[in-house]
Amino acid sequence: MAAGKLATGALAALFALALAPQSATAAQSVITDPPPDKIVIDVATVNGSGCPPETAAVAVSEDNTAFTVTYSQYLAKAGGGADPTEARKNCQLNLIVHVPQGFTYAVASTDYRGYASLQPGASGVQKASYYFQGSPDTASRSHPFSGPYEDNWQATDETDWANLVWAPCGEQRNFNINTELRVNAGNSDPSRTSYMAMDSTDGDIETVYHLAWKECPPQK
Repeated sequence: MAAGKLATGALAALFALALAPQSATAAQSVITDPPPDKIVIDVATVNGSGCPPETAAVAVSEDNTAFTVTYSQYLAKAGGGADPTEARKNCQLNLIVHVPQGFTYAVASTDYRGYASLQPGASGVQKASYYFQGSPDTASRSHPFSGPYEDNWQATDETDWANLVWAPCGEQRNFNINTELRVNAGNSDPSRTSYMAMDSTDGDIETVYHLAWKECPPQK
């Protein structure tokens, strides 16, 4: 997928009230009104078995409180003669997020949705990690599923304010998102296929990343 400017919009603070209790200092830093400048998200790279070229896209929501990653071929499966390499699929997104001067951001919450067909004895897991280029701080979350399961699924990663991984103030650091789907046939009927996908009613995967914002300290 070619890198390029995908969307712009005015900033907003989404989780100012929804996050866990905050210290007085942190609360004072939360943005309650959108600043007048704009956010721009460029895609540096998209790589992985779950997102072949031209199957993933990134866009900022109309209200500018989140960005959405849409996939069309993100599916892991096991059993029923499936190739062992099909049991794990992943996608690494490397994003360049341009923010107004004097502000920084963090991903406060992420919503994942999909469909799973897991036979009795089979299992699946959705996993994601988030980190900024060059930073040792990484936030990771996993959501397990067990068969029998034949239904839509949803998983939400939420992070308390005190544990958010913030973009460094005054620096341009690419934001990395590494997601994974894994299916294990376990002791299920070997002739039956189990699979797990992130997809919506129109057949695409839509993953929404909600942003939190705060002001950077004045530069000396």
